[in-house]
Amino acid sequence: MAESEEESRRAASKEVSRELKTLINGDDLDSLKQLQYIILGRLQDSNAVMSHFNEYSENCFAEVAGDFSRNTGLLKSMKLDLDYIFQKLRSMKAKILATYPDAFPDESTIEALDRRPDLEMPQ
Repeated sequence: MAESEEESRRAASKEVSRELKTLINGDDLDSLKQLQYIILGRLQDSNAVMSHFNEYSENCFAEVAGDFSRNTGLLKSMKLDLDYIFQKLRSMKAKILATYPDAFPDESTIEALDRRPDLEMPQ
């Protein structure tokens, strides 16, 4: 019984494929196949270009990676140094303000004392 079912399925599939062949023009299939080959060629070319670009980028990154890591370390140490300097300045300012309360003027006094023109504002 299983063989007869399989044979009937094969016969049905052959009949469906025969009917589909009558619906589709052979020339159209050939032109579609040709277009697919053209697209395949373009995609292979694009893939080759991208592979070469990736290799080039990898080489360029390898050349500058050491500089990046060295400069990153330098910037981190500079930030630590500046944080320490500003912490010391804040501490010194607090000590000066504790000893001499009028040493640093408040905002309104700064505006009154600073009569320099603002060079960034158009006149």
